[in-house]
This record gives sequence, structure tokens and C-alpha cells, in this order.
Amino acid sequence: MLKRVLIANRGEIACRIIRTCRRMAIETVAVYSDADANALHVAMADDAVRLGPPPATESYLRGDLIIEAAQAMAADAVHPGYGFLSENPDFAEAVTEAGLIFVGPSADAIRAMGLKDRAKALMAEAGVPVVPGYLGDDQTPEVMAAQANDIGYPVLIKARAGGGGKGMRRVDNPDDFADALESARREAESSFGDGRCLIEKWIATPRHIEMQVFGDADRNVIHLFERDCSLQRRHQKVIEEAPAPGMTAAMRQAMGDAAVKGAEAVGYQGAATVEFIVDASDGLRPDRFWFMEMNTRLQVEHPVTEMITGLDLVEWQLRIAAGEPLPLSQEDVPLNGWAFEARVYAEDAGKGFLPTTGRLDYLSLPEDIARVDSGVRQGDVIAPFYDPMIAKIIVHGDSRTEALNAMRTALSQSFVAGTVANVAFLAALCADDAFASGQVDTGLIERNLDRLVQTPEAPTAAYALAVMAALGCFEPHNRADPWVTLTGWRQWSRERQTIDLSHNGVTEAIPVTCDSDSKLSFEHAGIAHAVEVRQVDGVHTVIVLDGKEVGARVVRHGRNITVFLGGAAHVFTRPDPLDGGEQVMAGDDRVLAPMPGLIKLVPVAPGACVRRGEPLVVMEAMKMEHTLRAPFDGTVAEVLVGEGEQVAADRLLLVMETQDP
Repeated sequence: MLKRVLIANRGEIACRIIRTCRRMAIETVAVYSDADANALHVAMADDAVRLGPPPATESYLRGDLIIEAAQAMAADAVHPGYGFLSENPDFAEAVTEAGLIFVGPSADAIRAMGLKDRAKALMAEAGVPVVPGYLGDDQTPEVMAAQANDIGYPVLIKARAGGGGKGMRRVDNPDDFADALESARREAESSFGDGRCLIEKWIATPRHIEMQVFGDADRNVIHLFERDCSLQRRHQKVIEEAPAPGMTAAMRQAMGDAAVKGAEAVGYQGAATVEFIVDASDGLRPDRFWFMEMNTRLQVEHPVTEMITGLDLVEWQLRIAAGEPLPLSQEDVPLNGWAFEARVYAEDAGKGFLPTTGRLDYLSLPEDIARVDSGVRQGDVIAPFYDPMIAKIIVHGDSRTEALNAMRTALSQSFVAGTVANVAFLAALCADDAFASGQVDTGLIERNLDRLVQTPEAPTAAYALAVMAALGCFEPHNRADPWVTLTGWRQWSRERQTIDLSHNGVTEAIPVTCDSDSKLSFEHAGIAHAVEVRQVDGVHTVIVLDGKEVGARVVRHGRNITVFLGGAAHVFTRPDPLDGGEQVMAGDDRVLAPMPGLIKLVPVAPGACVRRGEPLVVMEAMKMEHTLRAPFDGTVAEVLVGEGEQVAADRLLLVMETQDP
């Protein structure tokens, strides 16, 4: 068995691997960038080695530094996790040549599956069904456009290297093909160092179902059943489940056989996921699924397979890497109950799922009722350099209904303050009738997006809690000090003041009359209310508002106050009275950076005439490319940023003006 493993990754997956290694009495070595010097995975590991500056190209993608660290720390194996170098055959080869064990497949297997065009050709030869499309070497835009026309729109452009939804664009008509291809190539080149693409036919009612497979050194291969990953936004998974709803014995047998056949074709060793696209327009049928790709690593969503089988997939990886055979035969793999995984991200669902940054001023996740895999703690910072995942919440039940109810409960007890998170979006998705009934496909989120990302209006109770927090009513007082009990005392009248609170961009001056340090009245939207503190226990607060008891969590962080009430996080801000500087306000004519990022492309120049929706600036942030488009038909007045420039959030990038009639 392995004695010491270096984990060539960060965040949640590094922590996940460390937990299994601890249980197996295997020592661990973490690596980190300067941005992660105080990260959880560094604290959990037995030893840690600095790699370099925050950008991944100078740290987590430096295979040479990682191998040097493994050798210096006397590790006998390297576990790549997922992302970064996990599917890089040159890295796997270099690890082996350095006398270390690579916890994963051979470099040859990674190469065979790493390029989607070659992988599909190989799968077709092995008898695995593949999606109709273009896999050719001629990558000229003219040939690619002609192939798309022959395949028939809509089509899907996909980077032939990598995964995770990067370098992927759906195109509905020929006029948009050239821009989509160029954008996909840029993103693929940035993420994987390979800008070549393939084209696939877009399936009308697609479901994304994948099979978990494992192989050992003796070329034995089995599958551990399927996962349904159809709930996606921007081609990235949001909620996964196992088994797949509506799965039949015949369909599972056919998909399992195809997945095993594909792994056998490359002599696969270790964990892999064979992903299929399924036409669900007529239910799940054995003749309606096609190979998409094989991920030659552990998947983000592997916990749902662990929950329904009772197996530790990281342990299987480590044992197989150490030369042990598969622990079970196919017929002995258990299948019990149902599992869901929800990915909690730092992102703003209401703004096109834009990644967000910031300090996790408050973080409370339901570890008492669910499995929580996370790589961050309260007080950590979500930085712009890496994937913005906060945690994965995983639940299990005897049935799909029971498991879904458990997920709803877990999400209702998930609280994040300090950065915008997608918890409310996940909760809305779990409450969706179509999802609850198992009628899932990859277009479900897009079809219902407006409803799923609705921002609820803050109720009066949220304003009451925010006002009291702003006044310090929930702060602990020294009752032995007579002066602190005089908050609302005046000789001739009660204390009257105004509290300014901003919520969703609107600032309201709220008149307040204090009776004491725990009782007051205030006006909101022209209506007077009476409120008093009933109970305070940390952030847990109970008030009585107009005679009705209300319980909530209230977090005061800096000038912000976050009120967790009714399944929503209502964020209020107290304007700084000392901030007398001019603020640049963004109107429809000003294009601001929605997040920190790198300017990849500025396809317009001052004086250019553009139509509404045309691209103005392309940014890269948190491993994804984001296109900022013209808000109206007009003329570009000023361009204030250049390609290759790193910009902060809210930086003014470009100014437009309307065209003269």
C-alpha cells in the first residue's frame, strides 16, 4: 500500500483525498500557490510545499515543480484530483518517469481519450455508438462552417481537449457560427492549450447520463452504475443524481456494456467516467444514446456514486494504483437508494451565473444532516484565480422523493454571507415540478431560467432585522454598565433618528424611534411598525414584529448586513457617511467589468457602429470566458481598456452613445 501521497490539486478535491488517506493511514503532502497559503487543504495535509504565484500557469499547472516537490518530500505517489493536470498525459508520463506512481490511468490511455475527435473514432471502432458530427483535421473556418451546414443546425462546437463546459458553444444559425467558433477556440486554447474543435449534432431533448467505470492492472473493468447530470447551466453541471430517473434494466445493461467496452479498448486502469448524450424524447431507450467523451479522472460528482454503492472511490483509486485488483466483481456491486449532489458556487445566478469573489464572512453548511465536501472555511476568500466552488452538498434517501426532500432541507440550512452564492437558485431548482417528477433534460434550466433566478423582494421583517442590526440591538451588552441601558432615553422625548439602508441598489432613509436598546418602532414604505428583540444566540435571532414572532439569522459584516429569512439571503448596506468622493455610476451607455478578470479581446474601436447584442469586450475570469455585448444600437464613443489587461470589478471598460436618427 502507498505510504505517502502528494496531492497535485487544491480546494475541495484535495481535502476529499486527504480524508480518505487519513483513514487509510497514508501521509499526505499538499501543494499551494500564494493565494492558497492559508487554505484548508494546506492545513489538513501532513506537509505542504509552495509552488508559486496565484495564476495556475505559475503554480498548479507547473508539473515540473510538483514532481520536484513530490521527490523532495519523499512521496511515493501523486494524486492529480480533477482539473489542472489530471488529464495531461505528459504530466502522467513525467510522474512515472520520475519513479513515482501516478494515481490514475496510463499516459497512453489519457492521450487516447483526451482528444474528443480521436476518442470518438476509437469508440466507434470498438462498437460504441457515437454522436453524428465532424471530427476532421481541417480546422479552417470555411470547412468547419460547411460541415456544420451538412450536419444541420443547431450544432454544438466543442473543444477537442479538456471538458467542464469550456470551449463549448451551441449555434442555432449559420450567421453566428464564425463568432462562436472563434470564441470556443480562444477559451479552449486558454484552458487546455489546444484550440482545435469538433462539431456535433445538437440533440433536441438531451439528457446527460454517465457511467462510472474502474479498471485494474489485470485489465478487469467494471462499472458502478450511472449518474444523471442533465441539470446544467452554460454546459456545466449543477445538480447530479444517481441512479438516473426512468432508467430501465435494459438501458442500464446497454450503457454499462458500452462503457466497459470503451474502457477495455484502451486498457484502462483506475477511475474513469464514460459520458453519454441520450435522446429522451421517447423515454430512455437502448438505441438512443451516444458516446460523448471519457473523463480519465475522478469526477466532481463522484459522491453520488459513493452514496448509492457505499464505496469509497478514492480508496479504490489508491488501491488500484498500488497494484491491487478490483475489490469487487460486477455482480457484487451494490445499488441502494438514491443520492443527489448540489454544487454551491460563488456566483450570481440572476446575472447570467457570473462568478463572484469576496470573503466568506459567514459560512454555515448542514454537516449534521448531509455530507458536505468543501475546501473553504468561514473567513476564507473566494479569489478570481480558480473555480468558485464553495461546497458540494450530498444527500441520500431510500427513494428519489426522500432524497430530494433531504436536499431541499439541506439547502434551506445552507448560509453564505460576504459573497453572492447560488443557494437560492439551487433551492428553486429542487422545488421545480418537472425536476421533482424526474422529467429532466439539459434544457430544463434555460427554459425556466427567469423563474428560477427571481430575486424575492425583502419583506418588512428583513428590514426590521436589518434596522436593529444597524443599531447594534443584537450585540451583547454589559448589563452591569448603566450607560448601555440608556439607548432610547431622552429627558423630554424618545430617541428619534434615521437609518440609511441600501438594498438591491435602492437606498431608503428609514425613520426610527428607539424605546430601549431592544425595542423600537420604524417606518417602511410609509407604514409604521413596532419591533422588539425576543432572543439572540449568536447570529440566531428572534424578534417580535407587530405582535408576530419572527426567527432569522442576521450577520453584520463591515457595512453590510445579511438577513437569512424565508429561504433567501437579503443583503443590506449602510452607506458610508464619510465617503465624499465622486462615484462613477454606470448607465446604459457605460460598460463595466462585472468581475475581476483578464481582457481577452476588444473587437471594436472608437467610432464603430454596433447593433444591440454585438460583442464589445471578451473577458476571462475564473476559468471561463464572458462576452459583454452592446446594450443598444449605437456608436462606440470610448474604449478604455486593452487586450491582455487585468481589470478589477466595476472597472469602466467602454462608453457608447446613441446614433443620431
